[in-house]
Amino acid sequence: QGFDAPVLLPHAPGERRAVYVVEQPGRVIRLEDGRRTVFLDVRDEVTYGGEQGLLGLAFDPGYARNRRVYVAFTSDSGRNTVVRYRANGGTVVESSRTVLLAVPDPYGNHNGGHLAFGPDGLLYTTIGDGGSGGDPEDRSQNRSSQFGKLLTLKPARPGAGWSIAALGLRNAWRFTFDRVTGDLYLGDVGQGSREEISFTPRRSPGLENYGWNRYEGSKRFQNGSLGPGKLVFPVAEYGRSQGCSVTGGYVYRGSARPTERGRYVYGDYCSGNVWSFRIASGEARALRREPFRVASLSSFGENAQGELFAVSLDGVIYRIS
Repeated sequence: QGFDAPVLLPHAPGERRAVYVVEQPGRVIRLEDGRRTVFLDVRDEVTYGGEQGLLGLAFDPGYARNRRVYVAFTSDSGRNTVVRYRANGGTVVESSRTVLLAVPDPYGNHNGGHLAFGPDGLLYTTIGDGGSGGDPEDRSQNRSSQFGKLLTLKPARPGAGWSIAALGLRNAWRFTFDRVTGDLYLGDVGQGSREEISFTPRRSPGLENYGWNRYEGSKRFQNGSLGPGKLVFPVAEYGRSQGCSVTGGYVYRGSARPTERGRYVYGDYCSGNVWSFRIASGEARALRREPFRVASLSSFGENAQGELFAVSLDGVIYRIS
């Protein structure tokens, strides 16, 4: 405990005992055997408050060799920003900074900001639908806009640009790839009535469209035609009686709870409820609410062994045992 607004807990390839705590005001803390060191401090570059701040961190799959690390944050100039750094020892080399994305943010909410590498070796991120409420400029269904999209980048290719892997997102808050199957699980925060979890298999047939703002979850939200891509409805959703802001999680692949392997674990920031299910034939099966709650549930985390953690914005990290 004692962290400053933590929002993520990833681990680095090649490091068996360390995890990293992303603090929304702009720091990354390396935690190993109870010892804390500052891995990165960009507080002087970050706009922090509400849904803005340091939001994402991903390590290159070849991190043990190339030491490349990627961060996503709201810049002090109000831009949705993705930056690549190189680490040396236990800290980031600030002079290695390379900006990969810098999109002016029209509103202060719906910043997305998660970063993750997929099984295809691409870097994935999303910057939300731009903010406000209801996607007033209709960005999510507009393929010419980067807002409301799942974006991909080939970071190893010099000068590569971002491509659209999916569209129709409102404010995806934590998406992850199953470390065994490579399947994608994605939590998307709803507008006023539905919170959703979407699923896309690794062998996707093509461009997906998660529906926003024509749909909120599986319910019609606004009239109008869909943009390109195959419409994908959520595999799990819930209403305001159970929470108000979904927090996507991970498929459990650890060894401490062998009967739980293969279950996807997710929760809700407002209620603290935690659920899990298994995917079978593309559908969520055996969905259940877990017998515990996590106050201010901002994220889940995963260590090198596949064990799971729950992150509270109040400054506490729990191991799910």
